[in-house]
Amino acid sequence: MFFEDNLLPRVTIYTDGGCSPNPGFGAWAVLIIFQRESGEVVKKELTGYNPDTTNNQMELTAAIEALEALNTDCNVAFYTDSEYLKNGITKWLNGWVKNGWRTASKQPVKNQDLWEQLHLATQRHTIMWHWTRGHAGDEHNERVDFLVNKARADARRKLK
Repeated sequence: MFFEDNLLPRVTIYTDGGCSPNPGFGAWAVLIIFQRESGEVVKKELTGYNPDTTNNQMELTAAIEALEALNTDCNVAFYTDSEYLKNGITKWLNGWVKNGWRTASKQPVKNQDLWEQLHLATQRHTIMWHWTRGHAGDEHNERVDFLVNKARADARRKLK
């Protein structure tokens, strides 16, 4: 099985990102869940915002921030409701790198800088990527969605 053969710490990550409007004012959120040796379950939440961005940029930023927040190599169960993120990292990235950051249609890859950062952030971890349907009742996905909306609203109020 995925985690049984490796003694690295196990971590579960949920991420989300969004904009309103898109492009426009955006935010990202991360929920990191792990269990201490004592058995205590720990949840860590991270958020951030950008006043001029896109949904996809916020999804990528959330993933980067999540992986960079881990202070040791980990086995990661990574959950996202972004098909762009999941497909990009599991299906398209190797082809983009091989083709000099060009898509199958020979166009430049959008958000290349963020994809490069994410690719680098994945290198020290063993990651199983999962897609989860947004707004479908998954409590952890609902939590990061809530955090995105709260971070965006809080930042807008702060910047007024």
